Amino acid sequence: MTRDDLLNNLAKSAGEAGVFAAVRVEDGRLVCDADGAAEPAFYRVFFEGDTAWVSLVTKDRWLSESVEADLMHSGDKLEELIEEEMVDLGYDGPPPTYEHFRSEDLEFTFRTPVRGSASEIDGDFADRARQTLLGYEACFRQLGDMEESED
Repeated sequence: MTRDDLLNNLAKSAGEAGVFAAVRVEDGRLVCDADGAAEPAFYRVFFEGDTAWVSLVTKDRWLSESVEADLMHSGDKLEELIEEEMVDLGYDGPPPTYEHFRSEDLEFTFRTPVRGSASEIDGDFADRARQTLLGYEACFRQLGDMEESED
């Protein structure tokens, strides 16, 4: 399976999940618009060298800080919340890791590598990528202002 095949298969799965406002493959990456976030935010799957990454990005500092504040006040560990959602999707592997930073493009970024080498994409790798993407959405939807209240 090629990287393009992986992204197109993930786009199909993401669309079928019905949890994103829009799904598209552009510029060699999958982009899924967060549905219901207070400010624009995007889930992405992309490649850096031999690593496939799943990320949540926003240019809005306030939205990023609302997620951080929820984690600080609850005392929950983000990697545990992500793992719980991934396990619900069938993930059976080591706990995921994550990075949080502001990118050179001035986007507040949370990202997690997909376990395994992106140079050897097979069905298991594709499943882990799907579990990570949908696990990210399920985890972050519950944090901060990623889901606007009806008020």
